[in-house]
Amino acid sequence: MSESRMDSTAGYNTAAVKARQKWRLIQDKIATSLVTVGGMSVIGAVLLIMFYLFYVVAPLFAPASMEEMGEYAVPGTEVGQTLHLSIEEKLAMGTRITDQGQLIYFNAKTGELAQQTAVDGGVPTAWFPVSEYTNTHAFGFDNGNAQIVTLGYKTSYIDGVRQLAPRLEYPLGEDPLEIDEDGGAITSLAVAIEEEEATLVGVVDGDIAIAYYTLEESFLSDGLEAELDSIERFTPDISPDYVLLDPLGEWLYIGSKEGQVEAYRVYGAEAQLNQLTSVTTDGAALTDLRFLRGGISLLAATTNGEIHQFFPVRDSQNKYKLELVRSFETDHGNAIKALATEHRRKGFATIDNSGALGVFYTTSKRTLMQEKLAEGLVEFNVSPRSDAVIAETNDGQLKVIHLDNEHPEISLSSLWGKVWYESYPEPAHIWQSSAADDDFEPKYSLTPLAFGTLKAAFYAMLLALPLAVAGAVYTAYFMAPSMRKVVKPVIEIMEALPTVILGFLAGLWLAPLMEDQLLAAFLVVPMVLVAILVFGFVWERSPEKIRLAIPEGWQPGLLIPVIIIAAAVAFALDNPIENAFFDGNTAQWLTNVAGIDYDQRNALVVGFAMGFAVIPTIFSITEDAVFGVPKHLSNGSLALGATPWQTLVRVVLPTASPGMFSAVMIGLGRAVGETMIVLMATGNTPVMDFNIFEGMRTLSANIAVEMPESEVGSSHYRILFLAGLVLFIFTFMFNTIAELVRQRLRAKYSQL
Repeated sequence: MSESRMDSTAGYNTAAVKARQKWRLIQDKIATSLVTVGGMSVIGAVLLIMFYLFYVVAPLFAPASMEEMGEYAVPGTEVGQTLHLSIEEKLAMGTRITDQGQLIYFNAKTGELAQQTAVDGGVPTAWFPVSEYTNTHAFGFDNGNAQIVTLGYKTSYIDGVRQLAPRLEYPLGEDPLEIDEDGGAITSLAVAIEEEEATLVGVVDGDIAIAYYTLEESFLSDGLEAELDSIERFTPDISPDYVLLDPLGEWLYIGSKEGQVEAYRVYGAEAQLNQLTSVTTDGAALTDLRFLRGGISLLAATTNGEIHQFFPVRDSQNKYKLELVRSFETDHGNAIKALATEHRRKGFATIDNSGALGVFYTTSKRTLMQEKLAEGLVEFNVSPRSDAVIAETNDGQLKVIHLDNEHPEISLSSLWGKVWYESYPEPAHIWQSSAADDDFEPKYSLTPLAFGTLKAAFYAMLLALPLAVAGAVYTAYFMAPSMRKVVKPVIEIMEALPTVILGFLAGLWLAPLMEDQLLAAFLVVPMVLVAILVFGFVWERSPEKIRLAIPEGWQPGLLIPVIIIAAAVAFALDNPIENAFFDGNTAQWLTNVAGIDYDQRNALVVGFAMGFAVIPTIFSITEDAVFGVPKHLSNGSLALGATPWQTLVRVVLPTASPGMFSAVMIGLGRAVGETMIVLMATGNTPVMDFNIFEGMRTLSANIAVEMPESEVGSSHYRILFLAGLVLFIFTFMFNTIAELVRQRLRAKYSQL
């Protein structure tokens, strides 16, 4: 009876054990699956983030392309040859200006004539595009006068369909403006219009005539009235085949077909020759000369297929001189027939004798496209949004070409290399994404942002690394267990402090305090070190009764008042030392005497604030790594006669080095990716200066500041994503290096 009960119990126990084992296997499989799915999800999420960043960034480096939209006969051929073609920004209506002063409006899709009008004032002998942006043009006549008109459109909507009605406006009044007092025919013309004055330059019988006008608001209309002030006339040293006047009326450029350019500085009613220079190379002739958008840079097209960009730069004598900034070349070296500049950007297009269309951008020095458009091109122009080209062929046809060229201002050289921007004395790394001026040249160099990121991380690690590592080693190896239970959680809870609070305190409290007590900030470190050494020396020589009264491992608690007193002494010495050696203000002394720029929100402030934020990360991981070293290793070393310090240096630290290195690299990655502290505690100025008293702008802070104001899909928007990708690569690189080094250290010291 008892045996049967034992057998049944044994069977029952065996079945229960098997059931438990089966359930454990199921649990193991579920846990393994969950961990696998979680890990793969993390990897997948990271890959998706990287893919999306690449997806947004990739269009920045795409070349330009074109597609024909339509072709039709040139409208109004009976009223003269084409001087100028234009097309409005929605590509609905085009305009053709002829050498007879006729303005022909036509449907840009079909070529159907919409309106034809003529400019009054005499027989047209010269034409000048005053502003492509506003579609304002000037005409010179055979009687020495000029007329300025704006080709506009009145927009209306009928049954939801956009309708355009051509409109001709006279911004300086309908009366012709006098340029030559003798009434000679104007063969070339240039005009500059400002708010209160206008300058008109005409070529008359090989001489230069400059007419200065004062502009006032008209009482009879909403426009302006021009009143002649004076007329100046002189003979240039070269043939005036090209005449250009910058939009401010300050610089007059006269060019000859031989490739010579005279630069005159126009002062009131006087023009002074500033420079005579050659704008071509290898004896090439000049085929076109015109301003880039903004009227600062000159573009010179030549017969050897080159386009050179010049703009004024101050020399060693503080005088402006035209400098060759960059050059572009066509594929086959064919002579450039005509240039057309973009209306809203710093790009331009060319046609050469073979009928090839070239698209270029100056800032990025990119050749975006060179493709055959048509044989025998006569005239062409770019649309206001640079998304189309309208061109006329010598067989009387007009072609409208769609142009896909969204981000020409971006290249690897413009993002990372030095770029010579307009009005700058030399090439430089500059970030400036916006300005109030429509003629602004965007500056998208990521180099100062990357530099600022590494600079902020460097100074943060300079503070955090020694404190966190040394504190973690002492806590894990020397500190009493009861004290460690208090210290470790307190330091780790520091990581829970919101970085926005740290940035707020750093910007509004710490930065002004350090400016006022700058010397004390530098005195604190040596004062505290000296105080600790002195206290240690005194403590070792104090009576044994006093030393034994403090429990083993709790001695560091005695340093707290020592450190506070030392810091207080450092701040107390600030004013006397400043008054004695630094004229009472260290920050001003650095700027005025030492020549070191000082900003209130600088790298020193960021180092303190961000170092404080990084310390818990490095401390926690390092402390765990040191504390996790097997006790038998250290006990064995001590048993063999090694001192605790010898054991720490030769056994504990090598064993813990993989984890310690990981802690440092993770802390560095944390510092590189920090946003709110650097956003609030620095001046956010993208300068490349390692000066600890200067601010910086980091990649993350730049994204936070500028992303809300960027237009979706714009170059600015995509570059901010590129900055995020660079930041992603930075952190990925640091983590990869950390893992590789950790594995090597682990393999090296695993035999201990």
